[in-house]
Amino acid sequence: MRATKRLAAKLVEHAPRGKHADGGGLSLIVKASGARSWVVRATADGKQRDIGIGGYPDVSLADARLRAAELRAHAAGGDDPVTASRRSGIPTFAAAARIVHEMNLPRWRNEQAAREWLASLERYAFESLGDVPLHRIQRADVLSVLLPVWTVKPETARRVRQRVRKVLEYGTAHGWIDVNPAGEVINGALPSMTKTKNHQRALSYVDVPAALRTIGGSQASLASKLCLRLLILTATRSGEARGARWEEFDLPGATWTIPADRMKANGEHRVPLSRQALGVLEEAAELRDGSGLVFPSPLRAGQPLSWEALLKVLRTAGIDSTAHGFRSSFKTWCIEQTSVPWAVGEAALAHVIGNSVEAAYVRSDLFEQRRQLMQDWADYVGACSRASPANRLPHPLDELRQVSERFSPSCNDHRGGEQHRGSQPQKWRRRAPNVPGDSPQRLRQQFRCAR
Repeated sequence: MRATKRLAAKLVEHAPRGKHADGGGLSLIVKASGARSWVVRATADGKQRDIGIGGYPDVSLADARLRAAELRAHAAGGDDPVTASRRSGIPTFAAAARIVHEMNLPRWRNEQAAREWLASLERYAFESLGDVPLHRIQRADVLSVLLPVWTVKPETARRVRQRVRKVLEYGTAHGWIDVNPAGEVINGALPSMTKTKNHQRALSYVDVPAALRTIGGSQASLASKLCLRLLILTATRSGEARGARWEEFDLPGATWTIPADRMKANGEHRVPLSRQALGVLEEAAELRDGSGLVFPSPLRAGQPLSWEALLKVLRTAGIDSTAHGFRSSFKTWCIEQTSVPWAVGEAALAHVIGNSVEAAYVRSDLFEQRRQLMQDWADYVGACSRASPANRLPHPLDELRQVSERFSPSCNDHRGGEQHRGSQPQKWRRRAPNVPGDSPQRLRQQFRCAR
């Protein structure tokens, strides 16, 4: 029998309409439209079957020959070549993980969470599972990933299992996997996990004023110091403060509106700005670089500060707290030093109040009550952080603060043994930095104090 002449790459690209055999059961089908596709004829159980394996150029001539050989091998072994063909398109675990990651990008609360999701799989699962097609992953393979960290790093192991399971669910949904090998079927093979709750390191609220003073006198970058100060004064999360953008601030209204896509919970969050917080923003005007970020990284142009940058400032200064820990300090201060209702303190921290039913009845964000609370907090950490004249650290807004405190009803400033009387509370008027091309000098001029 005369051997079929094998196809050349140029012929595949320019072959006329019709069926062109390559040998070994592989043929190229060219339609009138010019579309080209590959078909393999294989025999199983005494029956010949034509099986499509993809179109050209998505499937090259070399790939088509390889797939044809695999299907012939399956047929020779008694396997159904159609089932084998379907399996030939099953992605590896690594490929599926990236597909799932891409599918869920709109649902991540921020870029860091999205990066961390995939990074944990790359670190703990890809070495063992990365190159394995989904349908070949067994329970033992999953256990080999989880057991080394299950009791040593229980929280990490829990998250990795959750993410491996999510990737394999993708295979289950496509019919490539019957039972998810990372699901409940492996529970009996995993040791009991000690439930521990790791709290963020935090300072007592009485130590926060000294921490503010230490941060101000540190050798850290101005962006890092100002970001930490705003974070403390507003009791916001690290990512919310680091990602702050000028367009989020209504300076005349002394309000910072953080959009929903930057919040941990659903919905935007309004933050009332104290006089001290507005002062931080006035200083931050010097950092304006055209990116729109209030605290741009000094190391990465156009990028926000990293969470490591803030942590480094605290560690270098010897402050035993994380950036997030200052929220705990604020909450304890609310409980012990104020008479505000519990719901007001929770709203200041952007916590969901109660369960979903209770939250449905609490329609207000208690903004006006929070405004006074945040000013009281700023006054507390500001007043207590003042050092003696011989030791105090210089601050460019000292004179501005002294003027404002003279007219603050919560302040008892004495000069010459007599309390100032007869002055009216000071009114603050700020102009928003709404012109992208503003220079730092002009932006600073927009912050004005009217007596």
